[in-house]
Amino acid sequence: MLTGVERVALVTSGRGLRLDPELSLAADALRQDGLDVDAVRWDDADVDWEGYALAVIRSTWDYSWRLPEFLAWAGGVPQLRNCLELLRWNTDKTYLRDIERVGLPVVPTVWNPTHAAELPDAQEWVVKPSVSAGSRDTARWADPAAALAHAAELTAAGRTAMLQPYLSSVDELGETALLFLGGRFSHAVRKGPLLQRGEGVRQDRNSRGDLLRVEATAGQREVAQSVLDSVGDLVPGAAPPLYARIDLVRDDDGRPVLLELELAEPSLFLPQAPDAVARFTAAVRAALA
Repeated sequence: MLTGVERVALVTSGRGLRLDPELSLAADALRQDGLDVDAVRWDDADVDWEGYALAVIRSTWDYSWRLPEFLAWAGGVPQLRNCLELLRWNTDKTYLRDIERVGLPVVPTVWNPTHAAELPDAQEWVVKPSVSAGSRDTARWADPAAALAHAAELTAAGRTAMLQPYLSSVDELGETALLFLGGRFSHAVRKGPLLQRGEGVRQDRNSRGDLLRVEATAGQREVAQSVLDSVGDLVPGAAPPLYARIDLVRDDDGRPVLLELELAEPSLFLPQAPDAVARFTAAVRAALA
């Protein structure tokens, strides 16, 4: 331990320690800024969380199938970012209901559908559980019966099923992820299409494979900023997010709509935007202050 130096934990998982390309970038930058930094697993029982001035959640990639345990852990960590209140709200994608309720554009979503008449008008649909990460248990369906069967399988397992139209723009344009650090827009990255037609449910997709830094349009930035601005009212009492990733797609009219707001453990795409590492460091410094 470095005496007199503020200690920061970058919180990850066993898989994250092995595979997260952002951990070393962030840790090196924070150390160069004079901080004592450890990359530690959230489920390591030997970690003294009170010994850190700040614990920053990064690649806790196993949270989605251990959610009660993860939230219980988060409740015992002082100075956690993003904070427990945001994690409780954002780790279940039912938060999309709240965002839609305040009038912001969200991809149309049907919850726990059971009949074909409930399906949005589309050629294809995406079905996924509301608690998920890395496209686990997610699939793209052209057959309404297959989509409903997938949803039924999820609900039978006690999970909340989400069904959304598969927007054709994704195949050509992908998703646009807008990254905010310390409450300010930092950079945008295009994520290539991940769900292939006819492949069904897979657990081995690589969501970090097809990435390209892009310039966000004025319309995308306006929607993303409005989504971020809504969080304070939707989660009263929560500390402002240290980071946020807002994933947008284009609807059939070419308008940007929200696919996901990620406040729990989103990739920040630092390898695609090396200049953003300094903004991440500044956000951590601000949280320490």
